[in-house]
Amino acid sequence: MTLTTSYHPADTSRPILDCTLGDLLHDAAADSPNEQALIGIAPVSPPRSWTYRELLEDAERGATWLLQRFPVGSHIAVWAANEPEWLILQCATALAGMTLVTANPALRATELAHILDASDASAVAFSAEVRGTAMIDILLDALDQLRVRRAGTAGPIPSLIPFTGWLDAIRAVEPDPSRFPSVLPSDAIQLQFTSGTTGLPKPAQLTHRAMITNADYVNTRGGYPEGGVSVSPIPLFHASGSGTAAFGAMLLRGTLVLCRVFDPALVVDAIDRFGATDVRMVPAMFRAAFPEVRAQRPTFATLRLCGSGGDTIPVELSREIEETFGAPLTTVYGQTEVSPVLAQTAPEDSEQTRWESAGAVLPQAEVKIVDTATGEVTPIGAPGEICARGYQLVDGYYEMPGATEQLIDADGWLHTGDLGTLSADGILTVTGRLKDLIIRGGENLYPSEIEAALLEHPRVALAAVVGLPDEQWGEVVAAVIEHVDPQSPVSAAELTAFTTERLSPQKRPATWLQGGALPANAMGKLQKFRLREQILAGAFQEL
Repeated sequence: MTLTTSYHPADTSRPILDCTLGDLLHDAAADSPNEQALIGIAPVSPPRSWTYRELLEDAERGATWLLQRFPVGSHIAVWAANEPEWLILQCATALAGMTLVTANPALRATELAHILDASDASAVAFSAEVRGTAMIDILLDALDQLRVRRAGTAGPIPSLIPFTGWLDAIRAVEPDPSRFPSVLPSDAIQLQFTSGTTGLPKPAQLTHRAMITNADYVNTRGGYPEGGVSVSPIPLFHASGSGTAAFGAMLLRGTLVLCRVFDPALVVDAIDRFGATDVRMVPAMFRAAFPEVRAQRPTFATLRLCGSGGDTIPVELSREIEETFGAPLTTVYGQTEVSPVLAQTAPEDSEQTRWESAGAVLPQAEVKIVDTATGEVTPIGAPGEICARGYQLVDGYYEMPGATEQLIDADGWLHTGDLGTLSADGILTVTGRLKDLIIRGGENLYPSEIEAALLEHPRVALAAVVGLPDEQWGEVVAAVIEHVDPQSPVSAAELTAFTTERLSPQKRPATWLQGGALPANAMGKLQKFRLREQILAGAFQEL
């Protein structure tokens, strides 16, 4: 295909998979009942494993258990580490005609309360601890805040589903598939919270059809092998962890080796220990794993592929990943609202394509690059905003029609907020971001949410948050503060303590700045890209 403008029509040569997760799980259990489906590993615990038959059995018991307690259509939140129970619950909610609401286990109480409220969650499943933090205290605080939010309304407070002992509880239940409702491929399988460019995180409705088909296309473009073994520490609350990696392994009747938390030693050891054919990590994880590879000196004899995405990967890092792990790199570009991958490089692509572009657009997706001033499709190679249309688009934001209309225009085009170009041979290159999104270690952080938390401080008059380059994380958070009383400025230590109670660790500013005039356009709107440039040029002083 040779393009004449920056419009890429949908490649319809590969079909859309019109199925549900329940269909996929039943097919896998019928085809490969005794093959390993899932192995859960943790730094100090022995591995736990499930065959496809065992995974289906636990999922059916879990679905029956859920239907004994909650009606079809309920939203079940999960706020947990990468436990095998997380994926079993996802399969169970899918069979039961319910929707899984995913939440980052690093969230603080206020953040979690918002997610439970905005999603109308009927229950929340949770780990006992994550990285040494007892989860129940934060959860109870979140529920107290939720009661305040819902005072005077009929909104229920979610039930608690502790993962400790949950498997024993569901295994005491006789599975009853006759109770399972008819689930459609167009039904929502997940609510993933994403903020786009503004406001508090919004619940994006991702469908069975879109997530499963997207995983299939990623498998094919990346060259992931049938019956392979995939090691993944990618958080399950990301669509790339619970969708691309988990559904991808199931489609190939392969084994997902699920790392409870990201631990470089655990990941590197697992590749050789379980004979992994591929490893999937965000760029910051690969970078953190390099010293462990040098220390352990593994053979990586079975490794055939490295998968990454979630952030721009510098050429030097791409080269180092391939040299260190001895396998080609396939990278993906996308966002939650496209379920989540829009373009991908292939192992057989040239080094220039693999290391300097987002790769080719995946099947069944239309992509165009539009001039940000006129909205017209740009000439080949000319930059503009990346827009997408097709099966993979989010089915709107839950109970937020206005926000959905802002995201997807009247012609069905989703505006990503990213800047990029298309080449004549259909290669997409991401060149920047219209939106203010910060990507730290592959995780999307939203300045507006951080700024809102800072403005709760009584001595902060204005807060402007941007991302600054960082060798380890890709980007870290920086905040420029204007004080209510310049003669009595807030200290960095005080602001750090203040945000510790309100923001999860990855969202807290690593750099605190003051002074200087904040750049604004003629309408008075803060120009974040200019602010970032001025910070890097030293125009502001540290608090």
